[in-house]
Amino acid sequence: MDADNGIRGLAARLVALLQERGITFATAESCTGGSIARAVVSVPGCASVMLGGVVAYHNDVKSGVLGVDKALIEEHGAVSEEVVLGMVDGVSALLGAGCAVATSGIAGPGGGTPDKPVGTVWLAVKAGNVTKTRLLSLEDAGRENNIDSTVREALEFVIAVLYVR
Repeated sequence: MDADNGIRGLAARLVALLQERGITFATAESCTGGSIARAVVSVPGCASVMLGGVVAYHNDVKSGVLGVDKALIEEHGAVSEEVVLGMVDGVSALLGAGCAVATSGIAGPGGGTPDKPVGTVWLAVKAGNVTKTRLLSLEDAGRENNIDSTVREALEFVIAVLYVR
């Protein structure tokens, strides 16, 4: 398998689609630690659509920078649909993006629980007035593989949402 596992091609497809539609893009990343933003900014010409991103690894950043309600984090946990919805709304508003993606999950090797094992990841995509979420249940294939899988899934999800919106 190539070193990027198809991530570069997906990022290029996303940038081309955003450019074609005149839509700006932003990321709010927890478990992926900026890897989605990195993939997008590696595409030549991305400056016409990529606004920026927030690595919201700590819950204080999720609440303090992105405006996720602390009560949601306490009630549902950082790895939850409710929290990624808050993250994607927050980064969209903060950066004024027409499209945004948010990730929160457990990349491993530790941190998993019986209810949320390693490989549990929530994604949220907001494109205009359409917001979608997706739960990933990745196999515990190691931290880097889980992050790469999440980046691939997130890029594919953003592309899919943009096609149906």
